[in-house]
Amino acid sequence: MTATRSPYDAVLHAARDVAKLDCALDAEMLGTALLGSVYSVAEADRAAAVREFVSEFLSATARRRTAAATTIREVFATLVPDAAGAAQVRRGAQAPAWAAQLGRVRPTGCYAYGDVYGDQTSYLVTFAYEDTDDGGPEHAVVALVDHNIGITKDVFVGSHAARILTQVREMCAEDELTWFREEDPGRLRDEVDRHLAITDGLGDLPAEGSLATDRALAAARLALLPIVSTPPLAEPPRPNTSDLNRDFLTSPEAARFGLDKVDADDEVASLHFCLSLLLDHAASLPGADPLRWSPAVAGLFLLDWVHRRAVLDMDDAAMLPRVTRAWSAYTTRRRALPESAATQTAEMVEEMIPEFARLYATGERRSPATAAVAQLISEGVDPDDSDAIEAWIEANRYRLDEP
Repeated sequence: MTATRSPYDAVLHAARDVAKLDCALDAEMLGTALLGSVYSVAEADRAAAVREFVSEFLSATARRRTAAATTIREVFATLVPDAAGAAQVRRGAQAPAWAAQLGRVRPTGCYAYGDVYGDQTSYLVTFAYEDTDDGGPEHAVVALVDHNIGITKDVFVGSHAARILTQVREMCAEDELTWFREEDPGRLRDEVDRHLAITDGLGDLPAEGSLATDRALAAARLALLPIVSTPPLAEPPRPNTSDLNRDFLTSPEAARFGLDKVDADDEVASLHFCLSLLLDHAASLPGADPLRWSPAVAGLFLLDWVHRRAVLDMDDAAMLPRVTRAWSAYTTRRRALPESAATQTAEMVEEMIPEFARLYATGERRSPATAAVAQLISEGVDPDDSDAIEAWIEANRYRLDEP
């Protein structure tokens, strides 16, 4: 029978040709891909799991003297320098010439670009080796931060920095719904690191992209940037809820959709309730900016959040599309977004409203708590009356006890 191979032997086998690679970048790309398999299957703090694996690997392979073993040890120590034992790794006698260039890079440019809505920001940093012959070509690290879910959603390391930067510049220049700027290195590092720490703790990683395979190398590169030394970008003060309510209800957008003509008591109550839902949803998102609205945020609100978190009666369900249409136009104007952004958002909201109505009718996305409250209301029980709720529970205990 074949002896069971340890994970360290499996890594050594996968890296058996590492010393035959052409440059340090190729070796670092191989190393980060191997560590990506550890990152992707970790059940808790993924960064800590990778760090622990590297430490154990370095300990388990300390006496291996082949060129491949000593080289991959040095690659791992370069990628995860805070792993225990990494500082003690020495270059093997058979190491390829390019091993001296592992990790010996400097940043050559820092940039940021994203959509005008504020849904996502991509951060791009270019790096060059001290010796490009042995080190490899100038390369780029790109990290995508998703502000709607508050994580670094993807990272990517590309070996053609100039081409990547040119493509990004051209894309942003041709699309008025995107922006591009040079970025402060410290601010860039802080933004990516903060959101990447949240990603590391996720139970399930984003399904697409190169997050797992490129994470170790991207983090090692970004660690070369300075810690934040400049203040964050200045943001205008956010209006308080009362001011925002008043401004919206007297806005031309509210008038355009007839909200200024609402006068029946039940309609007025629904109008204010629907507006409060929009503001509560904004407060639940990272950043909690009530004016940050986009097709993506509208989708989160109309097709998910409101069904899980709110109980709507017929008046509310009829009012919410009107309020959402007006809110889309209002926030676009308040943030001075391009006309194409207003058009795109309005069109996407119109496409979502039929699905919102269907989900309201079926109740298929209601949370158990929301479904329970809806049941109480349908049977005439005030969900704010604790005595009435206790009486309902006692009267319906036979139903609650059913499997």
